[in-house]
Amino acid sequence: MENKTRSAFRQVSEISTKEERYNPFAWYSKMRKEEPVRWDEDRQSWDVFRYEDAKLVLENKELFSSNRGANIEEKDQSPLAVSLINLDPPKHTQMRFLVNKAFTPRAMKEWEPRIQKIVELLLDDISETQEADAVSALTNPLPVMVIAEILGVPIEDQKKFKEWSDWIVAGPKDNSEEEIQRLQKNQERSHRELVDYFENIINIKNQQPGDDIISVLLNASINDEKLTKNEIIGFSILLLVAGNETTTNLISNALYCFTEYPEQYRKVKENPEKFLASAIEEVLRFRSPVQAMNRIAKENTWIGSREIQEGENIVAWIGSANRDDDQFENAQEFDVARKPNPHMAFGKGIHFCLGAPLARMEAEIALKEWIKRFPDFERSENFTLEPIESSFVYGLKEFKLRII
Repeated sequence: MENKTRSAFRQVSEISTKEERYNPFAWYSKMRKEEPVRWDEDRQSWDVFRYEDAKLVLENKELFSSNRGANIEEKDQSPLAVSLINLDPPKHTQMRFLVNKAFTPRAMKEWEPRIQKIVELLLDDISETQEADAVSALTNPLPVMVIAEILGVPIEDQKKFKEWSDWIVAGPKDNSEEEIQRLQKNQERSHRELVDYFENIINIKNQQPGDDIISVLLNASINDEKLTKNEIIGFSILLLVAGNETTTNLISNALYCFTEYPEQYRKVKENPEKFLASAIEEVLRFRSPVQAMNRIAKENTWIGSREIQEGENIVAWIGSANRDDDQFENAQEFDVARKPNPHMAFGKGIHFCLGAPLARMEAEIALKEWIKRFPDFERSENFTLEPIESSFVYGLKEFKLRII
C-alpha cells in the first residue's frame, strides 16, 4: 500500500527548504508557465497551478469528488472520512444545512463582543513588553479559545487542541521512510485521541446539553434521521482543526505582510476603516493560509491538454492560482486596496469554507486592536523564518516582533 498510503505524506520535492516552504511563489510561477497541469509520479497525483484550472477542480462537483472514503464501507470509515470536507452531495448538502446554523450573520454578531474580549486579554499580556512572538501570544491561542467555546469544550484543554490540530495538518520534513513513518504514527495517534476526546464530550452533552454546536447537532435531524456519532465527531474535529489553523495563519501572515510591505501597512494604519477589510482579503490572496486542496476524478476527463483518469488524485494549488497574472493585475504585488479580489483562499463551490465569516471577523478584530495598541512594529533582530511543516496549511511557527 506504499503508493496510496505513503504518497499522501510525501512533500513536493521542489519545495524543501524553509525559504521555499514560505515562499514557493517562484516555483508556482515556473509551473504555471511550463507545466500548468502535471503528473507527479512520486506522490501519485496531478497538480494544477492556473486559476481557471484550480477553479474548475474545486467547483465542478460532477467531475471531481471530495469523498476520499468512497470505496470504504460506512461502518469502517473514520470520523474524518465522514466530515463535511470529505462528503459529496446529497449527504454534504444535508449536513451543511444543519451546521450552517452556527455560522449565520446573526450568530457571528453574537460572537463579536466575546472575540473582542479575548483579543484584549491576550494583548494585555504583551502590552508592557518591547518584543513578543505574535504567534504564541495572539494568533495561536485566539482561534483555539473561540472554537473551544463554540464546541462547548473546556478551554483548559486548548494546549491539547493545538497539539492535535498541528499533527493532523503536519507534513514531513523530508521524504525519508523514517520521517514518513514518524509523521504517520503521530497523525494516527492524534486522530485516535481526538476521536476518544469528542466521544467523551458527546456522552456528556447527551446528559447535559448546552447551547454549543455539539448539543445542537445531537438534537438535529434531517427527514427524521439524526446525525451519527461518527458524523458529529468528524465535524467537531474538522471545525477544531480548520478553525484553528486557518485563522491562526491568516492573522500571522497579515502581520508578516505588514512588515514586508511597510508602505501598504501605512495605508491600513492611517485609515483602518477604509483599508483593513480589503487588506485581509489581500493577505488571503497573497499568502493564503491553505495553499492546496485535493479532489478525486469521478470519471475520465481533461484539464487543459492532459487527460485525467477516473480515480486519480488532483491537487489544486490555491496559493499558485491566487498569484496567477492572467486573473489578477500585478498579481505579485501586495495591494491592500485591491478590488475586485476573487481569490480562492477559502475554496470554491459547495465546499467553500463554512467558517470563512468567523475567520474574517477574528482577523479584523485582532488586527484592529493590535494596530490600535501597537501601531509601529517591526521584525525582531531575533526573528528567523520558521514556516509550518505542512503540504497544504501555510503559516509561521513563530513570528518575533519588536514593538517600537
